[in-house]
Amino acid sequence: MKRFKAYILLFVITICIVNYSFGETNQKNKDFVVVIDAGHGGHDPGAVGKISKEKDINLKVALKVGNLISQNNKDVKVIYTRSKDVFIPLMRRAEIANNAKADLFISIHTNSVARNNTAKGTSTWTLGLSKSEANLEVAKRENAVILYESDYKSRYAGFNPNSAESYIIFEFMQDRYMEQSVHLASLVQNQFKNRCKRSDRGVHQAEFLVLKETAMPSILIELGFISNPEEERYLNTDNGLTNLANGIYHAFITYKREHEIRLTGSSQTTIPSETKANQQSTSNKTAANTDSNTSNQGEIVFKIQLLAASSPIKAGDKQFKGLQNVDHYKERGMYKYTYGASTNYNKVLQTQRSIKDKFKGAFIIAFKDGNKINTNEAIAEFKKKHNKK
Repeated sequence: MKRFKAYILLFVITICIVNYSFGETNQKNKDFVVVIDAGHGGHDPGAVGKISKEKDINLKVALKVGNLISQNNKDVKVIYTRSKDVFIPLMRRAEIANNAKADLFISIHTNSVARNNTAKGTSTWTLGLSKSEANLEVAKRENAVILYESDYKSRYAGFNPNSAESYIIFEFMQDRYMEQSVHLASLVQNQFKNRCKRSDRGVHQAEFLVLKETAMPSILIELGFISNPEEERYLNTDNGLTNLANGIYHAFITYKREHEIRLTGSSQTTIPSETKANQQSTSNKTAANTDSNTSNQGEIVFKIQLLAASSPIKAGDKQFKGLQNVDHYKERGMYKYTYGASTNYNKVLQTQRSIKDKFKGAFIIAFKDGNKINTNEAIAEFKKKHNKK
């Protein structure tokens, strides 16, 4: 009997090891999945301008972004919530992303303001509580899509997109992907501002039903104002649509590359039209952080990257969650904030583990003589040098 129990125990352990190994391998070999959602469609036109409808602009940009990703990234699976002019219920859009176990959800829209033909510019949104009446109005307009669904009262548990009282449900939500979503939104806005040369209306938060139901980092993009004649004309040119699609694509590639570095320490994803020298050159110089050895010339310095933003964040901001001596460097127009600099990789690794609960997406990066270098190679060099001692 004892021998039989021992065999059973050995069998269970073996199965666990095999399953764990398979899971690890499967995770590494898994395609990066992005769901691109063209807002509105079919009998829901979205915002209507003088010469066009929002649903058509959204779809054209969504397909252009998807094509750019598919053509240049064999390890990315692109899924559309719609690829033609059809109506897709709001909750179904989130279900498509959740069922695909997507890594990202990008919803594309076009803005509009009643009785205002001068408002202009791009904005990118994440799930959160509206900090202004204007933000809430944007959420109400996008959530009003459910009114095109015959069973919306039962499907959305009596939610009324036009009633402020209905939005109390968002006060109790928890978004575990908030940091990644805000980071991606910042990358998009940085591209719109610097690459696409569009007016920058910034990153905002609001109570979007479609983002509330997704189980991955998710953003909602407003390409411009169809209520502004000048922007509407721009949004109906192939050059304008291609320009905006390129901006979204470059933001996606940057996010994907950083995601891979965070998971494995390196990435095979390259930023389009940028050489390795360019990636390492611009504004990578940083001041010494918390370790007196970080200023040594020729030394490798390890740091923990906490978050990134398209504009500077003040010291002591609540986004740093009480951490002191947070440093930053600037890369491709983004402000990237770091903590715990040291020439000792083990020390930085220990620090990373100690703040894991506060910054789940934090990852280690490496610098040499003020220039960002490959993290895997830096770790290998540190271990080789350390083992000799």
